[in-house]
Amino acid sequence: MPLRELQYPAEPYSRVNRLRDRGDYTLETIHQIVNSCPMLHVSFQPPNSPFPAVLPMIGQMGSFTRPSADLGDVLDLYLHGYVSSRIMNLTRSPNSQEQEGLPVTVAASHLDGLVLALTPNSHSYNYRSAVLFGHATLVTDTAEKLYAMELITNSVVPNRWSNSRVPPNAAEMQSTSVLKVKINTGSAKIRTGGPHDERGDMEDEGLLDWVWTGVVPVYTVMGEPIAGGYNRVGEVPGYLESWRQEANQGAEEYAKEAVGREVAKKTGE
Repeated sequence: MPLRELQYPAEPYSRVNRLRDRGDYTLETIHQIVNSCPMLHVSFQPPNSPFPAVLPMIGQMGSFTRPSADLGDVLDLYLHGYVSSRIMNLTRSPNSQEQEGLPVTVAASHLDGLVLALTPNSHSYNYRSAVLFGHATLVTDTAEKLYAMELITNSVVPNRWSNSRVPPNAAEMQSTSVLKVKINTGSAKIRTGGPHDERGDMEDEGLLDWVWTGVVPVYTVMGEPIAGGYNRVGEVPGYLESWRQEANQGAEEYAKEAVGREVAKKTGE
């Protein structure tokens, strides 16, 4: 753990402008949001296209040179994809290789609750969101590529890498590419708490007696595992079942606790 809480610099393109008290630039907060998000959205600008491209990708933050680094340390983002996908091909282009890499923006978000107020304009979400800005390059070192593949696999289900057939064979290694994103900066934005309404609505006794207000907690639930058609293992492995139960309990607890945790004092999204 770093001696002090590290933060990303608040650049003009990364700074939280609206409801700034919801902004957070600490590495640990941002990395936790990213690493707990099952799907990341990666944006980049393809050449000869008037529109940016956005891809859903699987990724995880870590450090190949310092595997024991925690979420509060400086980390890289590893992204997993098919060898001939557009983003992978762009990182091989001469322009990308001559520069720091392909500029990318990566977004992660969690919905934690539906905040229902007296009026539609005061409705909101409880949420955690993070955005990272950096440059992506292809991982060419075999040891680092295997590190990233294991890191990403275990982010789906902890210990899954060692409980499956590994290492990948030559064909699997050839068909899979891994990007490493060196992070320039990032920011998070978080809302927790209950509904907030305008004073005039709060003073309307008839409205208070008529409209239900509160929060509907939202969280992902991992369902009962269903065996595949050729599965020959009698019981669900302990590492999988214990993780499923812990993940479900943790997600439910966070969503419910977030209702009573006031981070923002202003109204709005």
